[in-house]
Amino acid sequence: MPYKRFVEVGRVVLVNYGPDSGKLAVIIDVLDQNRALVECPNTGIIRQQLPFRRMALTDIKIEIPRSPRTQTIQKAFTEAKVSEQWEKTSWAKKRGSAVRRAALTDFERFKVTIGRKQRSNAIHKEFTKLKK
Repeated sequence: MPYKRFVEVGRVVLVNYGPDSGKLAVIIDVLDQNRALVECPNTGIIRQQLPFRRMALTDIKIEIPRSPRTQTIQKAFTEAKVSEQWEKTSWAKKRGSAVRRAALTDFERFKVTIGRKQRSNAIHKEFTKLKK
């Protein structure tokens, strides 16, 4: 299967480092081989230079011209329903579950452990029944 996630104007990226970590942004211009100009008023990212090592390319792409106005980006982002597309991806679901898991209290982690042990025990009992 050929590579599909190219660095291009309109590509939606996930910022993976810094104060905007975990937010979606849109590449609006490629500055050089190491940096791009990104912005996304919908997620609160102001227009800024960002190195490619601080962003992860997604499969989502919107149709915008090079270096558009903020309102153009906002309109295209909303019309393409990027937030809904992102929430459907397994990548977003994994990030969401990691955030939920990190926010658990000590007692909630204990309950998860007990539930996992009970499930494992039930599976083991059924497996031994089938084995006989």
